Amino acid sequence: MLESSFKLPGQTAFYKGKVRDVYTIEDRLMVMVVSDRISAFDVVLPRPIPYKGQVLNQVAAIMLDATKDIVPNWVKSSPLPNVTIGLKCETFPVEMVVRGNLTGHAWRTYKTGQRVLCGVTMPDGLKENDFFPTPIITPTTKAHEGHDEDISREEIIAQGLVSKEDYEQLEKYTLALFERGKEMAAKRGLILVDTKYEFGKIGDTIYVIDEIHTPDSSRYFYADGYEENQKNGTQQKQLSKEFVREWLMANGFQGKDGQQVPEMTDEFVNSVSERYIELFENITGQKFVKEDVAAADAESTIIAALKSL
Repeated sequence: MLESSFKLPGQTAFYKGKVRDVYTIEDRLMVMVVSDRISAFDVVLPRPIPYKGQVLNQVAAIMLDATKDIVPNWVKSSPLPNVTIGLKCETFPVEMVVRGNLTGHAWRTYKTGQRVLCGVTMPDGLKENDFFPTPIITPTTKAHEGHDEDISREEIIAQGLVSKEDYEQLEKYTLALFERGKEMAAKRGLILVDTKYEFGKIGDTIYVIDEIHTPDSSRYFYADGYEENQKNGTQQKQLSKEFVREWLMANGFQGKDGQQVPEMTDEFVNSVSERYIELFENITGQKFVKEDVAAADAESTIIAALKSL
C-alpha cells in the first residue's frame, strides 16, 4: 500500500507522515496505516518498497507485546498486517535515540574529531562499530517536516520540552527497552546496535508509541563474525535501513538542497524488499507471509475493528 484515503467513523484528524498515514478517531484513538513508502535523509524516496509496511507493522507488534511489562504501549489491536489501532497520546516532542555502538551518525561525528554528541562525551580510542562502554542516549527533536535536530538532555529540560521528572523516566524506559531489545536480538544471533523510541502521555501515564526495534528505527549487526570484522577493520554485516542510506550516498545523494534522488531500478527496489523480509525473519524467528490487502477491504476491516473498541 502506497497511501490511504479512508473515511472512518468518528474521524477528527488525518496526518500523512513520511511513511505512515495516521487517522485520529474521536480524539481518543489513532489508526496508523504503515505504507510501503520509504524515507532516507528525511526525504521520501520516489518508489515504494513492496511489503515494507507489513514488515514494519508486524515487527513492531511483536516487539511491543514483548516489552509491555517494562512500559505500557499504545496498541489496542492490529486488524490488518500493515495497520495498528491504539491510544491517542500527547506526544513528547523528542525522540529518544540510544546507541550501543559507534555507528552511523555517531561515527560520522566522531571521525571529524568531535567527542561530544547531544551533550554526551564519547571516549577516545574507539573504532567504527566498537561498543560504547555503556549505551548512550542521544536525543533529537521531533520534526513534522524537515530534519530532526540533535539536542542534549540539558537543553530539553531547560527549554521546557519535557519536564525533568518525565525526562528522567523516559531515560529509564529507553535503557530498559534497549536492554530487552538486545537480549531478544542476541537469541537470534544479532546485535541491536542502536534504535530510537517515541513516547506519549495520557494523564500521568507514559506510553511507548509508534514502532520499536524495526529496521526503520533500528540497526542490527550479525553477531557471528562481529569480533573478526572489528579486528580486521572490515565492515559489519548488518540488517537495517542503513544500506539504503549508503546506496544513496554512493550515488551522490544525502538530502541536501539541489541533490537529485538517484534512479531506483526494479532490481534495487526488490533487493530492498528482500532485505526487509530478511530482517523480519531473522529478528522474529518467524516465516514472513506476504499479504496483499485491497484498499476497500482494508477500510471495512478497520471500521469493524473500531466498533469493537
